[in-house]
Amino acid sequence: MHRVFLTAALATLLATGAQANKVFVSNEKGNTVTVIDSDTWEVMEEFPAGNRPRGITISPDGSLLYVAASDDDQVKVFDANTYEELYSLPSGPDPELFVLHPSGNPLYIANEDDNLVTVTDTESHTVLAEVPVGVEPEGMGISPDAKWVVNTSETTNMAHFISTEDYKIKHNVLVDQRPRFAQYTDDGTMLFVTSEIGGTVSVMDIAEDGTPELTTKIGFEVPGVLPEWLQPVGLRVTSDDKWAFVALGPANRVAVIDVEAREVVKYIIVGQRVWQLAFTPDEKYLITTNGNSNDITVIDVAEQEAIKSVQVGQQPWGVVVQPDQ
Repeated sequence: MHRVFLTAALATLLATGAQANKVFVSNEKGNTVTVIDSDTWEVMEEFPAGNRPRGITISPDGSLLYVAASDDDQVKVFDANTYEELYSLPSGPDPELFVLHPSGNPLYIANEDDNLVTVTDTESHTVLAEVPVGVEPEGMGISPDAKWVVNTSETTNMAHFISTEDYKIKHNVLVDQRPRFAQYTDDGTMLFVTSEIGGTVSVMDIAEDGTPELTTKIGFEVPGVLPEWLQPVGLRVTSDDKWAFVALGPANRVAVIDVEAREVVKYIIVGQRVWQLAFTPDEKYLITTNGNSNDITVIDVAEQEAIKSVQVGQQPWGVVVQPDQ
């Protein structure tokens, strides 16, 4: 009897041990977050997330979901397993994108309407600093060593490098029109900044002391697609620093960049008005949010091919995947 019990328990453990990762999608117009199972790619749940949810991220242990409720002027925090709203964090006006310190504290938030980056303590729920930046700040990136936070200002067309030690801007780099997103390579030696209206990705080499140098601008060209539709927005780099994937907005495509060569090698057709991107923890899949077709596209990263579309809420904007627990 004892052996039978152990065998049954082991079978149950094996069956449940490899749990799927939840995919969380913020729906800007629907005012909800859609939850998707990354094994079956089926919708599990959809829950209210405040007014105009856009930026979305998750704590390192996968237990807390952070959502920028832009029209509520706050960051709402949810239990990532029960979807219960736990509390909200002070964020400054109109929070759009944010980035979390690798330790889980603090949260660095772009306030589009007030030209500020707000630094919020996720444990004490207090504002640690407000950093004046350029006009209409949007993109937020953080260096792998967490010494630098990069904010992109849409109207000033700059990437601002903020020291996380004293919350002071140490470097400003002019990029092309309406920069949207900033992403470091995993080794910290390069930074990519997308420019939506400029239609380029600026590539910066990063010195050991964190000093940036703009070295390359990558453009995009797709036969049959108007140049003004090629609008780089979200961007993600694989952890081996070999491939960068760029969402191209109304072009309905994701560009694949060979990082070493710094050139585009492929375009992947996805849904309409592709906006933000997120990998699954094993980087087997890349998920895109497609605002005008109200769906996500699942891309096989190794094959660099779109394999599935899943309907979500109204005007999906941001996406994050729960880490392995």
